[in-house]
Amino acid sequence: MQTNVPGPCPSCNTEIQYLYKTENIPYFSDILIISAICPSCGYKFVDTQLLKHAEPARYKVAVNAEEDMSIRVVRSMGASIEIPEIGVHISPGPQCQGFVSNVEGVLDRIEQVAKGAFQWGTDQEKDNATALLADIVRIKAGAFPVTLILEDPDGNSGIISDKTVTEKYVPEE
Repeated sequence: MQTNVPGPCPSCNTEIQYLYKTENIPYFSDILIISAICPSCGYKFVDTQLLKHAEPARYKVAVNAEEDMSIRVVRSMGASIEIPEIGVHISPGPQCQGFVSNVEGVLDRIEQVAKGAFQWGTDQEKDNATALLADIVRIKAGAFPVTLILEDPDGNSGIISDKTVTEKYVPEE
């Protein structure tokens, strides 16, 4: 199902169309994807929501082979992503967007941010970005095992794989 709902852009107040679309992810749940783009100011909004009641959860999956790149990742606006082996922690914030992707897509997003360091970063940040980009190449090739952790206090996210370990989400004090 797909529905367009007109509404004001929260940034410039131009009337824009908010797209509400439901999709089924096999073996997981129906999800609602909400998106909007303002042609006037460029404001973008994307979020995903599970259409079932879910408890807060922490999902972990071992990524240790090239075929793990296709593991499905559903992240809502309120979820954080962590890959501790490479020092990556992505917290939700005001510009955070939800998405439906896979492990490779998550790594691609991290890669784009790291490449930004070459534009604005210090020499140390550029060196760190170079090392991170090399690690991402190794991860994608299955030569550097890592753990992908997704925490969602609202329970609207998930990692879809038989390898996924689901734990109770306990917020940090």
